[in-house]
Amino acid sequence: MRLKLVAALLLAATAGTAAAQPAKPWSAFRDAFIDRLFQLDPAYAVYQGKHDYDGRLPDWSAAGLKAQADFYRQTIAAARAIDSKGLSKDDAFERAYLIKVAEGRLFWLTDADQPHRNPAYYVNNGLDPNVYIARPYATKAVRLRAMIAFFNRIPTAAAQIRTNLKAPLPASFVTYGEKAFAGFAEFYGGDALKAFAEVKDPALQAQLRASGANAAKAMADLARWIAAQRPQATQDFALGKERFQRMLAATEAVELPVEQLLALGEADLKKNQAALAEACGKFAPGASIEACIAKMNANKPVGGPVAEARKQIPGLRAFVEQNQIVTIPGTEQALVEESPPYNRQNSAYIDPPGPFDKGIPSVYYISPPDPTWSKEVQEGFIPGKFDLLFTSVHEVMPGHFLQFLHANRAKSPIGRLFVGYAFAEGWAHYAEQMMWDAGLNKGDPETHIGQLANALLRDCRYISAIKLHAFGFTQAESEALFKQQCYQDEGTARQQAARGTYDPAYLNYTLGKLMILKLREDWTASRGGRQAWKAFHDAFLGYGGPAIPLVRQAMLGEATPTAFGG
Repeated sequence: MRLKLVAALLLAATAGTAAAQPAKPWSAFRDAFIDRLFQLDPAYAVYQGKHDYDGRLPDWSAAGLKAQADFYRQTIAAARAIDSKGLSKDDAFERAYLIKVAEGRLFWLTDADQPHRNPAYYVNNGLDPNVYIARPYATKAVRLRAMIAFFNRIPTAAAQIRTNLKAPLPASFVTYGEKAFAGFAEFYGGDALKAFAEVKDPALQAQLRASGANAAKAMADLARWIAAQRPQATQDFALGKERFQRMLAATEAVELPVEQLLALGEADLKKNQAALAEACGKFAPGASIEACIAKMNANKPVGGPVAEARKQIPGLRAFVEQNQIVTIPGTEQALVEESPPYNRQNSAYIDPPGPFDKGIPSVYYISPPDPTWSKEVQEGFIPGKFDLLFTSVHEVMPGHFLQFLHANRAKSPIGRLFVGYAFAEGWAHYAEQMMWDAGLNKGDPETHIGQLANALLRDCRYISAIKLHAFGFTQAESEALFKQQCYQDEGTARQQAARGTYDPAYLNYTLGKLMILKLREDWTASRGGRQAWKAFHDAFLGYGGPAIPLVRQAMLGEATPTAFGG
């Protein structure tokens, strides 16, 4: 009712003589959207730093999922009904941004039907309690109470997940779900309890142990249940061409045909392969590309990747400052830790605090190899020193960590709260190439090979996503692509081919990078070229994290949002 009332006020305010006063009702509409979304998705609110929602989870019952879908549909309809001509420039942009957020969420909820098909929906939308452990937003006793409330809701959530997921599931989804749910069970009953050991309150500790044991059992039972679906598992993971195209439009405002997008990705792959051949000619003359990559990867970090990453970050920060790359706002830090066992489906990631958490460090997590792999495969999975360097660029400086320093300070509340996939991963991947182009390590070929190894990984994600979901590629064909065209080790290739089945949007790393590169080229062309990079980066990041075509339209004054211009 509140949403409908605000929409009515806004429509009235933007019609006729009232059109001169849109700011107050628009802000009311926007704020009502945020408030209601937090109520429907309290785990998201907690992640953004709204700790009055601590311990709560979304309602994943049939009624709860319907309430979310109805809310997004109503929001989209009401926001579209607003005449943007009656709004200020900033409010009109925020309206377009909000609509795209709601459209994207509605796509995953209904069109892709992830709650009924994909365990990743739950893994990524509430089951991870790391916010209570890793973010010191309150005393440990306060966070322990939040953890107890969270644990107490897990058995109901697990029952809802089991009801929702419809067998037969794709085989890769079964494997992913089993590892994730079993990992949560291990974490809930182990490290999550140890994290609060210093709280000297026997009654609270008893509640934590009991609630943690119940939560762990619920997740272990769920892991066993999904593992039992393996005999009837399928290879039916693909969205299909039409739905994949709708995904791009709904989530990223990209309307280009998938055939054209595939051609762009294959061109980027060839460009990076050629650059790799040139760099290898300097670093390992006469060696094959595979031998050159192996030589780069054989230079392993002394003390392991976590210790090496901790040493890399200060040097990267100094390079950014000395070369006028981008403004570094704030004094927050990025810590480096080994990733927890329930979240090792990717080699590295960062957990940045939300905009409502002030002065909280980010945590850059690096995953160890899967212990079930052979010793040789495990050794190959550990990155070379310069491969890791560009992972640190991607995750920390000037990648995600710096990006979220900007996003958390964005002018728009929507910009602070909703950072899109292609914006976030596109920026971080763009940062890798941009840092090399800016002179990181002064043309050293081994460094360039490290950068290109990361670029090729993302090229194969891009091509795999399109081919897996729009053109009938098998998981085995995807794995072969990663190994043969992008020179990835067996463990990484296996991991990334599987990810492509349950994360169809992981093309957004390269897609976002390509859109940012084209926007930078077009924006800086009349502003001094390389000398305007810092101004471009600051302006781009100032939007928060909208669909990049919306940013292009705003920065260049184009008539409509496009991925690469007319």
